[in-house]
Amino acid sequence: MTRFYLFLASVLAVLLLLPLFLDKYVLGIFVMIFYYAYLGQSWNVLTGYTGHISLGHALYIGIGAYTSTYLAQAFGLSPWIGMWTGALVAVAVALCLGYLGFRFGLRGVYFVILTIAFAEITRLVVSHIEALGSFSGIFLDFKPSFSNFQFRGNIPYYYIALGFMIFSVIAVRLIETSKLGRFMVAIREDEDAAQALGVNAFKYNMIAIAISASMTSLAGTFYANYIFYIHPDSLFGMGLSIELILRPIIGGLGTIFGPVIGSFILTPLSEITRAYFAKGGLEGLHLIIYGILAILVVLFMPKGIIVYVKRALNPILKLDEKN
Repeated sequence: MTRFYLFLASVLAVLLLLPLFLDKYVLGIFVMIFYYAYLGQSWNVLTGYTGHISLGHALYIGIGAYTSTYLAQAFGLSPWIGMWTGALVAVAVALCLGYLGFRFGLRGVYFVILTIAFAEITRLVVSHIEALGSFSGIFLDFKPSFSNFQFRGNIPYYYIALGFMIFSVIAVRLIETSKLGRFMVAIREDEDAAQALGVNAFKYNMIAIAISASMTSLAGTFYANYIFYIHPDSLFGMGLSIELILRPIIGGLGTIFGPVIGSFILTPLSEITRAYFAKGGLEGLHLIIYGILAILVVLFMPKGIIVYVKRALNPILKLDEKN
C-alpha cells in the first residue's frame, strides 16, 4: 500500500502543477473533470453503497445553485455561506424524499420514479417563481473576488474543483471503512437480511441520502459561479442527472475511485463529441454515445473500468482488494 499512496501523491503533485502548462480550453476541461468526479462520488454515496438508484439527483444541484444565488443577489450573502444554506435545504428535501421512499418500502423502479418526480416538481415550481428568474433563469453579475466565489480565469476554479474532488474521495473512503459504510453495504446486498440481523435500514438509508444530497448541493454553488447563469431546465432536468450518474457506472459503482476514473474518461469525450456534433447541428448526440458506452460497460464490464485499471496497475503498485 505504500507504493499506492506514493502513486497517489505523485498524481496529486502532477495535478497541482498542471495549470502551469495548460491553455485556457484544456484547463476548463479539467475543471469539468473534477466537477463531474465530485458529483459522481456524491451520487455514489447513495446508489453505490446502499443500492437505491436516484435518477433525480440534479434536484440537489439545482437547490444548491438557486439557494446560494438568491441569497447573494437578494441579501448580499457570500456564496461561500450560501452554499451551506443550500446544503441544509437540500438535506431537508432529501429527508422528505427519503421518508416517503424508505418508510413505505419503495425500491427499484418505484424509488427511481419518486426521485424523478421530486426533481420535476421542483423544476416546475422554480420555473413559476419570479424571484428565482422564472422561465428565464438568472444571470449572475460578474464581480470577481474570493468572497463572491468569482474569479478571472480558470486557474482558481481548477484548484477549487480539484479540492472538491479530493474531499469527496476522502469522505467516501472514511464512510466505506466505518460502521456506517458496512451497514450501507449490507443494505445494498440484502436489505431484508440486514434488518433481520439488527441493522436499522431506515436510519442508515436516511443518513446516506442526506450525505449524498448535501455533497451534491455544494456543487450547485460551484456551477452557478463558474457558468454565471442558472436555469431550471438545465439544473433540474434529467439530462444533468444522467450526466452525473454515468461517471460512477462506467468507472465502477460502489468504489472509491470509480467515479474519478469514469470522469477522466467521459468528460473529455463529452467535450470533444459535443463540440464536433454541434458543428453539424447534432446537439445532444453525445448523450446517445454515452448510452451506448454505458450499455457496453454494463454488459462486458459490470464492475466498471476500475477493475481493468487495478489489474494493469497491480504488478507495479501491489494493490490489495480495497478500492
